[in-house]
Amino acid sequence: MITETTSGNRGLLQAEPLIFESGHATGTGVDLPEPKGTPNKLGGLGRKAALDLPGFSEPETMRHYVRLSQKNYAIDLGLFPLGSCTMKHNPRLNERAARFEGFADLHPLQPTSTIQGALELMDELAHWLCTLTGMPAVALSPKAGAHGEFCGMLAIKAALEARGESHRKRVLVPHSAHGTNPATAVAAGFIVDEIEGDEDGRVDLHDVTAKLGPDLAAIMITNPNTCGLFEPDIKKIADAVHEAGAYFYCDGANYNAIVGKVRPGDLGVDAMHINLHKTFSTPHGGGGPGAGPTVLSAALAPFAPVPHIVLKGGTRELREHMAGTQAFGRMCAFHGQMGMFTRALTYMMSHGSDGLRQVAEDAVLNANYLLARLKPHFTAPFGERPCMHEVLLDDSSIKPKGVETIDMAKALLDEGYHPFTTYFPLVVHGAMLIEPTETEPKRELDRFADVMIALAERVNAGDVEFFKQAPKLTPMRRLDDTLAARQPKLRWRRGANDSGAKVAAE
Repeated sequence: MITETTSGNRGLLQAEPLIFESGHATGTGVDLPEPKGTPNKLGGLGRKAALDLPGFSEPETMRHYVRLSQKNYAIDLGLFPLGSCTMKHNPRLNERAARFEGFADLHPLQPTSTIQGALELMDELAHWLCTLTGMPAVALSPKAGAHGEFCGMLAIKAALEARGESHRKRVLVPHSAHGTNPATAVAAGFIVDEIEGDEDGRVDLHDVTAKLGPDLAAIMITNPNTCGLFEPDIKKIADAVHEAGAYFYCDGANYNAIVGKVRPGDLGVDAMHINLHKTFSTPHGGGGPGAGPTVLSAALAPFAPVPHIVLKGGTRELREHMAGTQAFGRMCAFHGQMGMFTRALTYMMSHGSDGLRQVAEDAVLNANYLLARLKPHFTAPFGERPCMHEVLLDDSSIKPKGVETIDMAKALLDEGYHPFTTYFPLVVHGAMLIEPTETEPKRELDRFADVMIALAERVNAGDVEFFKQAPKLTPMRRLDDTLAARQPKLRWRRGANDSGAKVAAE
């Protein structure tokens, strides 16, 4: 039974309204005198009425944001089962290195003579990214995975134009791909041609070969794919695409499953972005900061974006123009995200080559352990074979009993877990995608598995109403997600009464 409290608090978790509901323009934590003898330089643009922003004292402000922070789920709180978007532990050693003054206090407009250590770090990171992937070049400047995809596709576009083959506009994309893949291809000026998957959840080699042609620019494949499976025909696909005169873009979002075990360059990859948060433990989420370096094959290396780090006479320079290169341009105003570079290189150096291999091995081991525990209780559409880094389940065994994927996700909230990825990949109806990552111990995996199994048993017991009412313990109950997305209420208007207590949503 859920006990309703007078305060609205639940145990030590404080109830907290929106800041506009509790604060008022007459309240403030700072009292500044009106400036005297200072001419008004705003002309006729000065504010005629008071700015209706919520005001608080300092302790009220602190309490508001601390209370909000307690409503967030975090990787430091528990296992984060989101599949495809990997949330894993960020080692504190990385955080400490990123906060060294020589890295944290840099300014992007400093003279290069004053940032030699930073450029050396970036050069070192680039070296190891190339070494691990078996690729000769890397562009560090992309700010995120999708930005890295854009970098790779622009390099492909520039290479085709240099060959006088700008008529090649078609890009093959599996219908199980991340949504950024077709979006990136279109943004780069290409036309997307969808390719099918086979009954085992992998790319259909026959469909790929059937769609090769003189207008083909590239293929974009995620490997391991979004079903959590390695593509066994990847080298055959790469060879066929190259023979057709096109390029092979690999979505490196799932590189943590093969790092130190497989070099993408050996598979025939021409371009691949690397999500530093995914494989090398930099922070993920919250809109940034991010980094998505893109490695390039020898065929695409001349077209890498500027600037390039060049060592000349013991000094490193950021060079805009280099002989023998045909850079397609810049990806951003400055050269990347220094904090992410520092964290990623710290992670690499603290692990070493054997440790990075273990990252991949543990990611795969943890996923297969969860698969073995959950498969008897849920449908695993491709569960006859071992998976790679993530576990794919669906709701086909529970839906006939009245419970769907969304209901299972909402019930997990009451159990203290962020839900798994729901309804993705789209090739599996009612998908439940779970990625434990390599940083979770067996104890945490068992705790999560025990909850999932208990929920499955509750479905089998016929307690459908329990799932339809979930979540009950969260600050907000189940929302109409569709209505919220289509008709969001983003602005508040204060009511007519002078106290400001009445607030109406617009």
